[in-house]
Amino acid sequence: MKLSVIIVNYNVKYFLEQCLRSVLKASKNIETEIFVVDNNSSDNSVEYLTPLFPEVTFIANKDNPGFSKANNQAIELAKGEYILLLNPDTVVGENTFSEVCRFMDEHPDAGALGVKMLDGAGNFLPESKRGFPSPWNSFCKMFGLSRLFPQSPFFSKYHLRYLDENQTHEVDVLAGAFMLLRKSVLDKIGLLDGAFFMYGEDIDLSYRITLGGYKNYYLPIPITHYKGESTKKDIKYVKIFYQSMIIFFNKHYPHCGKLYAALIYAAIFTRASIHALSILIRKK
Repeated sequence: MKLSVIIVNYNVKYFLEQCLRSVLKASKNIETEIFVVDNNSSDNSVEYLTPLFPEVTFIANKDNPGFSKANNQAIELAKGEYILLLNPDTVVGENTFSEVCRFMDEHPDAGALGVKMLDGAGNFLPESKRGFPSPWNSFCKMFGLSRLFPQSPFFSKYHLRYLDENQTHEVDVLAGAFMLLRKSVLDKIGLLDGAFFMYGEDIDLSYRITLGGYKNYYLPIPITHYKGESTKKDIKYVKIFYQSMIIFFNKHYPHCGKLYAALIYAAIFTRASIHALSILIRKK
């Protein structure tokens, strides 16, 4: 088996239907297996999609264990040389899978790769390529320095805006919305960390891939990602998102200086508060 595609779904059956149709077209000439792990959706996703896609293996959870654990359920069953983590609110091109698999075949040093993600309006999504959220990079992002100096390798390493989005690059972090992984690398470094319920697990995995001696690559192969459509933006989302940032920081920077840590915690709390307030204002 060449490729195992894994999609975690939660209440977006129509986006997932569109995604699966594109996946089937892209896998036409590649030996591919497709898993959909449904995290106890309330929109009858499994009942609706199962008869439409008999070639897809559906795993219906009775609760919502989170994004990381749901992906791990399918990874443990996967037989592919490569594992693709794919969001349900994405659409891939007909040649996407053949191109990314070819790149991995030709670059044995690659542990994982990501692609050029565009939103529904065709705008480039900067999370397609990122640097590690080190204390300095996080500080620059939280306090707006990366936005003020987008072409500076010193201030703008979080989203790597100074790297041409239309060229191939070795990068630090890939997005879990489309993340192609070498199965042998996962066998070596371990699966997704279940401590991350949602968000941050892709950063953590990217980091562990580099610690394992492999490289992460960004390829300018375009796909569409209707960003955020698979996630409800509410106060609970804000809490999960910023808790994930704290989990990553505590896990990988336990010996960071107290002053740096205090600044990072303060920045996270401030951003979370502003984000939550903006959601409340929009609702009103």
